[in-house]
Amino acid sequence: MTLKEKIKSFFSKKNKNVVESVKEKVEQNTLVEQKKFDEGMKKSSSLLNESINEVLKKTRAIDDSLFEKIEEMFISFDINYSSCKKIINSIIEEIKIQNIKNVELIKQIIIDKLIIYYIQDTNINTSINLKPNQTNTILISGVNGVGKTTSIAKLANYFKSNNYSVCLIAADTFRAGAVAQLDEWSKKLNIPIFKPQKEGQDAASIVYSGLSYAKQNNIDIALIDTSGRLQNKINLMNELKKIDSVIKKFNPNQPVESLLVLDAISGQNGLFQAKSFSEITKLTGIILTKMDSSSKGGIVLSIKDVLNLPIKFIGFGEKIDDLKEFDLESFIIGLTESISL
Repeated sequence: MTLKEKIKSFFSKKNKNVVESVKEKVEQNTLVEQKKFDEGMKKSSSLLNESINEVLKKTRAIDDSLFEKIEEMFISFDINYSSCKKIINSIIEEIKIQNIKNVELIKQIIIDKLIIYYIQDTNINTSINLKPNQTNTILISGVNGVGKTTSIAKLANYFKSNNYSVCLIAADTFRAGAVAQLDEWSKKLNIPIFKPQKEGQDAASIVYSGLSYAKQNNIDIALIDTSGRLQNKINLMNELKKIDSVIKKFNPNQPVESLLVLDAISGQNGLFQAKSFSEITKLTGIILTKMDSSSKGGIVLSIKDVLNLPIKFIGFGEKIDDLKEFDLESFIIGLTESISL
């Protein structure tokens, strides 16, 4: 059985236990989208392949020195320290079980253990949890520079392209230019936006106006941009509590999602940001941006290990349609397909 067949076999077994979301999942794996996704993973898979080859090429003995080199490679691949230790221990155990003496045979074990660690105990249903016959509120958060506003525009375009009605709520009144940027996107996409009517307007009042419109006009999805001012957690926490209180006045079962936008090239800093936000508000998933700029895919494993949050969307490129619903199976295959054994 080939590596790709192993992965597909694993997921076909797990998929039997995945509960379907309340709305039928729109088919994402068109040839164009899949090609874009695969191309975005080329850098990650090539670097992983080269890194493993480089470590093993310089190795003559299977000893602690080899395991230290593998650990350093994993860390350079943006895999967090605790995950590294678990994977290394698993590799060592497998080498002992198989009584491996030939260094050349270790590459397969390394790849197998990486894959297993990515997919074990994973909820592979990463779909957005939309509810029928009501306005679905989705909160979006993230620090400056991660592509939050652009990601909101991409999400709006994604939902609109799949025949959902959408409105934008510009509740990030802290960052200069955030409202203007989102306003420009609303014009390009021809969708309504709710923004401050005066300087210093309370973010929760903007949300109230937007959700009032959404309810009256039977809008399917309201995307809310929120502040990313981690410099003052208390103010941000109070603001998010007020926003949450407003949302629940319209529907106690909302928001359906609270998504954090993370930059794939930020590595461990991104994890620190995510942990800080998770202390302030309850997150349901991640939008991972700039995967086309990153040659590292380990951040995906680290997010799962450290935050226990699913990645819901992954972004490649700057175009409005460069956003794809995250598919763990496609990600693993894309990450490992070009690795030569």
